[in-house]
Amino acid sequence: MKRLEGKTAIVTGAAQGLGEAIATRLAQEGCAGVTLADLQTEKAQAVAQGIETGAPWCKTLVVKCDVTSEAEVIEMVQRHRQAFGKLDIMVANAGILIAHDITEFPADQWKKVVDVNLYGYFLCAREAAKVMVQQKSGVIIQINSKSGKKGSFRNSAYAASKFGGIGLTQSIALDLAPYGVRVNAICPGNLLDSPLWRDSLYEQYARKWGLTVEQVRRKYEDQVPLGRGCTYDDVTNLLVFLASDEASYITGEAYSVTGGQL
Repeated sequence: MKRLEGKTAIVTGAAQGLGEAIATRLAQEGCAGVTLADLQTEKAQAVAQGIETGAPWCKTLVVKCDVTSEAEVIEMVQRHRQAFGKLDIMVANAGILIAHDITEFPADQWKKVVDVNLYGYFLCAREAAKVMVQQKSGVIIQINSKSGKKGSFRNSAYAASKFGGIGLTQSIALDLAPYGVRVNAICPGNLLDSPLWRDSLYEQYARKWGLTVEQVRRKYEDQVPLGRGCTYDDVTNLLVFLASDEASYITGEAYSVTGGQL
C-alpha cells in the first residue's frame, strides 16, 4: 500500500539533489500531484518527466520560484491549488550555504543565507498554512540540518538560519495545532553524495587541508558513529512517515538523521 495515496505536495528546491529525491519519493508513495518549485526550471522539468514516467498516477507541475519573493511564493501555492484542488504536504527544502570566518563574512552574503533558509521557509509555511487551515488538515516539513542544533565552524549564517528554522517550526506548530495541521523539521547529517559535496565542498576542503578528495570523505565519515554519510533514503524514509497519517500525533519536532553525531 502506498502511504501517501491521493495526497498532493509542494517541494521547493526540487530540481536536484535532496529536493529531487523528495519529490520522486513522494510520487512513489502515491501522491496524486507534486509541484516542483525551483529557480532552475529546465532541471525541474526533467525531474518532473522522470516522476511521471516512473509513477504514472502522479501529475506534476513545475513552477519557477524564488522563495525569498513573497509574490512568487504566493503564486506558487495558488498555482498548485488551481492544478490539484488542495495542498496536503509542503516541504520547505530550498536552501543555500555560504561559509566564511565571522571576521571576514560579507554582511550581504550573511543576510542572503538567512533570507533563503529562514525567511523563505517562513513565506512557504505561511502560504501553505492559509490553505491547510481552511482544509483543517495538512503537513508542513522543513528540511533543516544538524547545524540547526549545533554551531558550525566558519558557517555562522547557515547555523543561525537553521537554529531559527527550528524555533519557527516549534512556534507555527503551536499556531496550527488547533486546525489539525502538523509542522516538523528534519535535521540531516552530511549528505556526502549530494551535488553540494560532489561539485564544491570536497575540492574546497581538499585544497584547504592538503588532502585528497577521498581523504576528505573519510574524514567526515569517521565523525559519524555509524560510519557513513547521510543518504537521501535516510531523509525520505523519515519524511514519508512524518507526512503520513501514521505520524498524526507528532508536531513541533526536529528530528536528527545524523548516524549518531547528535
